[in-house]
Amino acid sequence: MGELVNLRRIRKRRAKDEAERMAKTNRLAFGAGKDDRRRREMEQALDQRAFEGRRLEGPRDDDD
Repeated sequence: MGELVNLRRIRKRRAKDEAERMAKTNRLAFGAGKDDRRRREMEQALDQRAFEGRRLEGPRDDDD
């Protein structure tokens, strides 16, 4: 005969594992320190400025 299992415990274990997995992904996404956030924001601003600097000067009018 097979081993008896408590389904309530299995469900609780599964929920606990899922919560831990979500916590891990949230720590990676939102757990950055203040210095890391500032550095990332500065890099994004620099990239945006470089992108805008390479933009062409408006639409060309080829009706001439």
